[in-house]
Amino acid sequence: MHRDILIVRDRRESKKKCSLTPLRGMNGIVFINDHPERRVQAAGRILLDPDGEPFSPADRGMPLLLVDSSWRRVRAMTARIDGPVRRRRLPALVTAYPRVSRNFADPSTGLASIEALFVASLLVGAPALDLIDAYRWKDLFLLNNADYLATFGL
Repeated sequence: MHRDILIVRDRRESKKKCSLTPLRGMNGIVFINDHPERRVQAAGRILLDPDGEPFSPADRGMPLLLVDSSWRRVRAMTARIDGPVRRRRLPALVTAYPRVSRNFADPSTGLASIEALFVASLLVGAPALDLIDAYRWKDLFLLNNADYLATFGL
């Protein structure tokens, strides 16, 4: 299945710490830097949203939209996304990313962007192991979520 992923990235976030940086240049993945005056056209995409509906079989084959930002900025960024999108949440999984914030409490079920994108690729029927090939905590993420990922033959 053809990969179709749009990533709207918070320009304030460090590229060095970003788990998605290794995806730049991959076929089927487009990065857009967020700007307060820029609108992003995303009609017909699935937007990963912790407050969305669960994924369903009707979501298979749909293109993905990921907002890559800190939790405190994500609402402002999604407000600049235009077009009807399907807001979908991921199942509760365990992150391997060692999160530490001095300013904001991270949600207990939050995943690193690369982890979320990888799981979403499974749920839309376009499994892409290459998404997490360069992820530093790949093995721990796969181990932490082995029971769930086994349902996809991983």
